[in-house]
Amino acid sequence: MNITILANRDLASNLALNHLLPALAATHRVTVYLSDAVGGGASRPRALEQLKFFEQTLFNELLFPLVDAGANPGELLTFTGLGRFTGKPVDSLNRVNSEESLATLRGDAPDLMLSIRYGGILREDAIAVPPLGVINLHSGLLPQYRGVMASFRALLAGEDRLGTTVHYISDPGIDTGEIIATTETPVIPGRSYLWHVLALYPAACEKLLACVAALDRGEELPSRPQGAGGQYFSFPDEQDLAAFFDRGLALVDVNDISDIAKRYTGPDT
Repeated sequence: MNITILANRDLASNLALNHLLPALAATHRVTVYLSDAVGGGASRPRALEQLKFFEQTLFNELLFPLVDAGANPGELLTFTGLGRFTGKPVDSLNRVNSEESLATLRGDAPDLMLSIRYGGILREDAIAVPPLGVINLHSGLLPQYRGVMASFRALLAGEDRLGTTVHYISDPGIDTGEIIATTETPVIPGRSYLWHVLALYPAACEKLLACVAALDRGEELPSRPQGAGGQYFSFPDEQDLAAFFDRGLALVDVNDISDIAKRYTGPDT
């Protein structure tokens, strides 16, 4: 199959692509496009700007260029390094519904599109490009937690388990399509929000790979409509963050970031 992946230029997407691309590229032609951000350019609380530094700036602007320039490589590949699986550069594509972007997508002739943390809302013309549809990996359980930073909302609510949802994108509604599969993992006390988010992706990516394999065999994926209830969440505001921190929770642990960085550079760097 021809598969197009829409992801975001952040750490979690990079880890997901490191998990997916070796398996997919072995039997499929894969193209990857990245959004450069999620949401608009509005100013956000300082804590979220600090989170963005660790999710994006630190890796995209500091670490990845060093690795790409020839620093000791580790087990994980940068976005540039992942191009070995696609046969061409992993490029940005931010205005997915523009005529230019639609022409690009159609030119790739994907049978299937996968969306992982992509920063844009796909409209009808983009959704219609792949005949097998668009499958999204959402880092939250649906319909309870729609929108951005679903794991933050679940931790804030005191949930003892976090999850992901693999679902179809069939219209421009956000996280509303039919559910194909879910994964769950326990909340580990003392671990940060970002640690929990990254821990969700190995099992979730395996679900995605299983979906691709089934479709490649000509099977129809079983899916079900989302139940009633749930809520759409946007980025946390200062009040949300204060409540989060009052629970003794943290967005980031720098020790975790150091451990992840060594997976790109090798332990001796």
